[in-house]
Amino acid sequence: MKKPVVVNPKTMPPPVGFNHGVLIEGSRILFLAGQNGANQRSEIVSDDFCVQFEWALKNLLEVVKEAGGTPAQLGMMNIYVTDREEYGRARKDIGKIWKRLLARHYPAVALFEVKGLWDRRAKVELEGIAVL
Repeated sequence: MKKPVVVNPKTMPPPVGFNHGVLIEGSRILFLAGQNGANQRSEIVSDDFCVQFEWALKNLLEVVKEAGGTPAQLGMMNIYVTDREEYGRARKDIGKIWKRLLARHYPAVALFEVKGLWDRRAKVELEGIAVL
């Protein structure tokens, strides 16, 4: 796999914690279903936002790994949260989790505040696309 190429046009605001685009060359595309902070028994592991975020990210990356990929092959990720303000308050801790699991890899990211998620206890859900 070639190293992902970041695409951040100088005519746009500089991204913080994401990239506007990530060009990844590969032969297989992996579409990643929404993952929340649930364990193997489909139980939300905690009511703490950061704990849920970490589990959701680990679950997403586990699918990438199972398909033979690495975190660096994650090209796009959507973050769905039920409370944008709670996400904002947790950004510093989310950054630590991010660096531990993704190092300095920042895919193209979008954040959406939603009315609710399938599991009513879930506060965050992540979905994405990887190129393997």
